[in-house]
Amino acid sequence: MSFKAYLIDQEGDKVVSRFVDLDDARLDRGEVTIAVTHSSINYKDALAATGAGRIIRRFPCIGGIDLAGQVVASTDARFQPGDAVLATSYDIGVAHHGGYAEKARVPADWVVKLPAGLTAHDAMALGTAGFTAALAVVRMEHDGLRPENGPVIVSGATGGVGSIAIQILGGLGYHVVALTGKAAEQDYLLHLGAKEVMLRQSLDLAKIKPLGKETWAGAVDNLGGEVLSWMASTMKTDGTLAAIGLAASMTFNTTVAPFILRGVSLLGIDSVNCPMPRRVEVWRRLATDMRPRHLAAMTREIDFTDLPAAFDDFIQGRVKGRVVVKVAA
Repeated sequence: MSFKAYLIDQEGDKVVSRFVDLDDARLDRGEVTIAVTHSSINYKDALAATGAGRIIRRFPCIGGIDLAGQVVASTDARFQPGDAVLATSYDIGVAHHGGYAEKARVPADWVVKLPAGLTAHDAMALGTAGFTAALAVVRMEHDGLRPENGPVIVSGATGGVGSIAIQILGGLGYHVVALTGKAAEQDYLLHLGAKEVMLRQSLDLAKIKPLGKETWAGAVDNLGGEVLSWMASTMKTDGTLAAIGLAASMTFNTTVAPFILRGVSLLGIDSVNCPMPRRVEVWRRLATDMRPRHLAAMTREIDFTDLPAAFDDFIQGRVKGRVVVKVAA
């Protein structure tokens, strides 16, 4: 039986993406076959589908780095038909057929049973963005971050990762400062749980001192570049800085001063290769104490057929919050 998929391919030097009908013989190898009901759109997905970034490592490839649905077949004893599951990261949507299809087959070691209290829609409203934000907070707490240590700043605050990080941190009792370049979104960020909103335009990023005023006990950075450099210079003693993204730049120009004179920790957050035991625990916490309180308010759902039209908003930086793709008819 055929199924609908959004396939990313290459014609000459050009990346082309389109809906196609495929059969089970075109599915990739794996022990678990899933009837996909929901996926999501991440910045990485938009880069892959439009060819704006060199994301796809194998052509052709069904896009979508996130997926959720029900198991329809499994050769692994850990999963049975009817199980509600999700899968994110690894090679999904970049070198292994992903979530933009009505059916997916993936290795069992990539699959997580849907935690109690989360629907497939909820799981994809969180998706890689929510998982990455939660993983950052878990890592930072392991490094000693506590609410009483002082404020935590979050850059790229209106994006998916930033919006969820603000809610997670706020829900855990942290004083969250949202850093954004979008002055019009201050009310939105305060509603999510930020105690303060700082405009990126207020920073003099051309004059970053090796050590600035000690301000932040924790920081979650989605941008890279000069913002990350500024954050490092203004961390408090024993502060914890989580580097998550590179929406502004891959570069990081700083000195060793924050790290050897203030004991600042720089944590690289890799959601792709996160070990499964930690992955399962992070998803459990996303369904319990780390569950964002305003997830529905920051999420919109689109039909599968509307997927291609949604990518440009991500590329142009016009997206606020999260976008869930309803794959099943």
